[in-house]
Amino acid sequence: MGIGEEIKGKAKEAAGSITDNDNLRHEGQAQQDKGQAEREATQARAEAKAHEAKAKYHETEQRAAESAK
Repeated sequence: MGIGEEIKGKAKEAAGSITDNDNLRHEGQAQQDKGQAEREATQARAEAKAHEAKAKYHETEQRAAESAK
């Protein structure tokens, strides 16, 4: 998610440069920024899920250690 927006944005920005269309160039840049933000958000969610899984694993280890007492 996000990479498609970045690619479309780059194409629009290039088309705007070729045609000397500032509006299209700015629209392309904005679309690239949106795509980058979406990609970063997806990555952050994946990292958060990984941290949650790690915490759950350590919690399970802790409970096992406590019940072994």
